[in-house]
Amino acid sequence: MPFNPKQASAVPFPKAVAPDPVPLFQQVERSTITIALQASKQTPDPADIYVPSTPATPKKFPTVLLLQGALVDKSAYSTFATEVARYGFIVVVPNHTRSLTAPNGQTISGLASEQQQVNDVLKQMIAENANPKSRLANRVDITRLGLLGHSFGGYVGLGAIQNRCFPGVCTGSFTRPPALKAGIFYGTNFRTPPITGTFPTIANQNIPTALIAGSLDGVSTLDETQKTYRQIQTPPKALIVVKGANHYGITNQDNPRDPSRPTLTQAQANTTIARWSAWFLRAHLLNDPVAFNRVYKQGNTYDSNVSVTSAK
Repeated sequence: MPFNPKQASAVPFPKAVAPDPVPLFQQVERSTITIALQASKQTPDPADIYVPSTPATPKKFPTVLLLQGALVDKSAYSTFATEVARYGFIVVVPNHTRSLTAPNGQTISGLASEQQQVNDVLKQMIAENANPKSRLANRVDITRLGLLGHSFGGYVGLGAIQNRCFPGVCTGSFTRPPALKAGIFYGTNFRTPPITGTFPTIANQNIPTALIAGSLDGVSTLDETQKTYRQIQTPPKALIVVKGANHYGITNQDNPRDPSRPTLTQAQANTTIARWSAWFLRAHLLNDPVAFNRVYKQGNTYDSNVSVTSAK
């Protein structure tokens, strides 16, 4: 289903947040599309889409796919996705429903990301870009794709970057598209198998890869994220720790499924995680020197809410 401008809503950026030196768009259009899936027996995915508002002359933006955490609805990421889009990205947030087997052998059905979404979303965005009836016609940079991910979605993203089909997050086969240029993931680790396994080498094959962790994450602990970061094989890479955020700092509201309560407000956590996610993606999808300096040179002095470790 093409992007429908009649269903779009302009989402203004909260005035309380100080302006950032990286060029930003003041408004973002939010609407919905349907992602056609390559697996013929699967139902297409509904997706929220966030697009920077521009003047009459269209500007092309890279696509950024947000891979949702397990059992977390796409609507929970609206604040975060809006903020990332303001940095010059088309952010796509699908609801992907499937069944998977947990480490304890239990079968779980519900919202859960998988690697094939990377190719499905890219294919849909190529179609939208070529469709003269779509609001996205000639507005998508189809050569550049970035990944975001939360929790289980981050695990899926790390699998996709490695160009391997990992059990539990990949069905059949997977080939990483050449357009995939970078990924940054919140509240995740790559313990394999999840919960009970070890931390294998992450063969990112020179694709810039970053992790963001809340210092108070009680689901995917900071220690687990740090161990995952150390296993990322090749730079550029970064680990950004958000002080006082828990596992759900990326969502609109906190969630009691994390037993650890945050000390950073939800609004601060959302803004901080989105800002650093966008800077990392701008550095590597758009070759933005200001964003690159934020991540690799100025991180620990620029933002008191974070601690940054990076290698370029």
